[in-house]
Amino acid sequence: MQNLREIKWGFIGCGEVTEKKSGPAFSLIEGSQVVAVMSRNKDKAKSYAQRHNIPRYYSDPQVLIDDPEVNAIYIATPPSSHATYAIMAMRAGKPCYVEKPLARSYDECMRVNRISELTGVPCYVAYYRRYLPYFQKVKELAFSGRIGRLLSVQVQFHVPPRELDTASGAEMPWRLQPEVAGGGGYFYDLASHQLDLLQYMFGVIIEAEGFCRNMAGLYKVEDTFNACFSFDSGLTGSASWCFVAYHSARKDRILLVGDKGTITFSVFDYKPIKLYTEQGVELFDVPNPPHVQQPLIENIVRTLQGTAQCDCDSLSATPTNWAMDRILGKF
Repeated sequence: MQNLREIKWGFIGCGEVTEKKSGPAFSLIEGSQVVAVMSRNKDKAKSYAQRHNIPRYYSDPQVLIDDPEVNAIYIATPPSSHATYAIMAMRAGKPCYVEKPLARSYDECMRVNRISELTGVPCYVAYYRRYLPYFQKVKELAFSGRIGRLLSVQVQFHVPPRELDTASGAEMPWRLQPEVAGGGGYFYDLASHQLDLLQYMFGVIIEAEGFCRNMAGLYKVEDTFNACFSFDSGLTGSASWCFVAYHSARKDRILLVGDKGTITFSVFDYKPIKLYTEQGVELFDVPNPPHVQQPLIENIVRTLQGTAQCDCDSLSATPTNWAMDRILGKF
């Protein structure tokens, strides 16, 4: 597709993620602006548009996609509609930026990739942590030689249940609705960030197996997961996720084990990165920008303008869905 001079975004969805993490960043980047927003709840779309000084709002996604002023689409809905809206946008010749995970399953990701290839229209995915200074520092340390040869990767993520986890009907969090989230409860939403980061740093996961259980019985989907996996480099790793743990067990940590040291860091809490070597312990407190998706969005804007090359596309996001589906036993 031809390079765009001015990127004029239309938002499909205007939920919590768009309020600070992503939404404001689109208009802080030179050559980028938000011109329309859509929600199936028209009052919600109107309120969002007025609060963020967006000129137009809609309640129909097709109408937004067909808006002649809109030349790029941001899809900020739950995963059940990601593939559908991405395909609609690409068939209309408009590049899209999709919240993660790319879709509810590996098969849906492959559909998106096929349409992107057929139309020549790119689809990018919001694995924004790849572009944050905090994780850039982790990658730098991992490959600096200071921990020697990397031997193993271990992921631990344990959190207590949330207040709404026992709700039912319309009050039930969408992440606990398999038909919306893709199955696996909070796992599919949160583990995707961790697994994508590891693949960004260490290569594609080519083997993955897991055990998934509903241990607390607070809701119908699984709440506890254990997995092992291997990368195409030969590196292996393991992970445990528990979304119903006692408060004292709370942990957000990834451990990189080398033959000369270790590195620990968090994915959601952004606690100081710790480097352990024979010289002792070093702490690295690396701040991130206020709108955490801004570095990735800026890279996408520059790519659409023809001055950069964003690698956070649907093709690179698909192995994460493959690994999650393997852990969940989907195939």
